[in-house]
Amino acid sequence: MKKVAILTNGGDAPGLNAVIRAIVKTARTNGVECYGFIEGYKGLLENNYVKLDLASNASGLLHKGGTIIGTSNSTNVFNYKVVNEDGSVEYKDLSDKCVENIKNAGFDCVFALGGDGTQKSSRDFSLKGVNFIGVPKTIDNDVAHTDMTFGYNTAVSVATEAIDRLHTTAESHHRVMVLEVMGRYAGWIALESAIAGGADVALIPEIPYDINKVVEKINERRSRGKEFTIVVVSEGAMPKDGEMVVKMNLNDGSGLDNIRLGGIGDKVANDIERLTGMVSRSTVLGYVQRGGTPSAFDRVLSTKYGTKAMELAMEGIFNVLVTYKDGKMGYVTLEDVVGNNKVVGAASGNTKESNIRKVELNDDLVRVARDLGMCLGD
Repeated sequence: MKKVAILTNGGDAPGLNAVIRAIVKTARTNGVECYGFIEGYKGLLENNYVKLDLASNASGLLHKGGTIIGTSNSTNVFNYKVVNEDGSVEYKDLSDKCVENIKNAGFDCVFALGGDGTQKSSRDFSLKGVNFIGVPKTIDNDVAHTDMTFGYNTAVSVATEAIDRLHTTAESHHRVMVLEVMGRYAGWIALESAIAGGADVALIPEIPYDINKVVEKINERRSRGKEFTIVVVSEGAMPKDGEMVVKMNLNDGSGLDNIRLGGIGDKVANDIERLTGMVSRSTVLGYVQRGGTPSAFDRVLSTKYGTKAMELAMEGIFNVLVTYKDGKMGYVTLEDVVGNNKVVGAASGNTKESNIRKVELNDDLVRVARDLGMCLGD
């Protein structure tokens, strides 16, 4: 083990730089050189990488948000969008070029920091004989086989603070305040922040909601003299017999999530106002959740992930995902992470075959929410 490379792919998350720092520092301890591909798999395809050195660019990263080597969430090298000279568009499998770049540079292993889509590509590259080690990164906390991904704790903390602030406005003006948070296919952020912030309603993708149940909760509170209500809703929540609210359909090619969500908060607020007569307002937290300084918890968790990843590389354990399970660091094969989504280059995260970690109805968070009298829309 002499040279390794790191790439950060998908949406940014608090703690990415802390993982990079941990890998670089552990690599130095073991006499290994570290490099970083610029903008994720895009940099891998373009052979664009820089050396990561603790004396310069890889120093002072622990508290910094974002990622110093950039990221991309619109690059599937197995089905890459190519615009020809005549303006026509076609999609090509350019993964062999990536493999060639890795081998020519002499990288013994590539660390891929990303969510389910990123790890799907990691598995696909492993089938081509390249050593990959995945590190789960998503504020949605929905990567299979790991209890918590770095960045999630920070996102929940930001959402909880927003709920605290909305409480004062809601109570002062006797309004319903709806907070839309991230969570495309899993409702972890919405559910945990709702509990932490004392919200009255939490709507998540795993439980299609009945707006009439939400109205019942609001009216029940009013009957007790509570003239305000706090509603937290995941961006991927949907009404019974309805669909997710899609802001825009993209055309980045198969293997990518071509749906841009947005608007469920407004829909819920408008429906509530129409059915109750109470003034209702929606706040979309958006990218505030995934930016900025990571929490102390995420700094430690990120460091654990980074050091464990480099330890696995030194042990010659490749084509695995680093996991955090039952309070301990471990690993599972990338094949286990992919699950039933076996087709190379195929989409991940938005198909029935995807193996993402969703909120189960018997989860402790669901039980706690119900015990507290929180409405989950069912």
